[in-house]
Amino acid sequence: MTWIKTFDPMATPGPLRDAFLAQAKLYPKEYGQGTQPSVPAEEKILASHSLIPAALQHAFSTFGAAMAPDLPLERRHHEMIATVVSVTNNCRY
Repeated sequence: MTWIKTFDPMATPGPLRDAFLAQAKLYPKEYGQGTQPSVPAEEKILASHSLIPAALQHAFSTFGAAMAPDLPLERRHHEMIATVVSVTNNCRY
C-alpha cells in the first residue's frame, strides 16, 4: 500500500483511465490477470502514479515496450532479469 493519496485508475473516465488503458495494451497478455485480485486497485503499485496520469503512461509504457515479443530476449529472460533486480534492491515485488 502506498503512503500517498491514490486513485483507482478505472474508477472514472478521463486522463487517468485513458493512460492506464493505453499502457496496458503494451503488456504481455499474461499480465492482464492480477496476481492479487483481492487487493483494491487504489492500493496496487500502479496507483502510486495515479496523481500524474502522463507519468503513469510513460513509466509503465516504457516497461511494456521493453517486454515486446519481437525483441531478442524471451519472456523467461525478462522475468529472470526482473527477479535479480528485485532481489538486489530488496524489493518484495
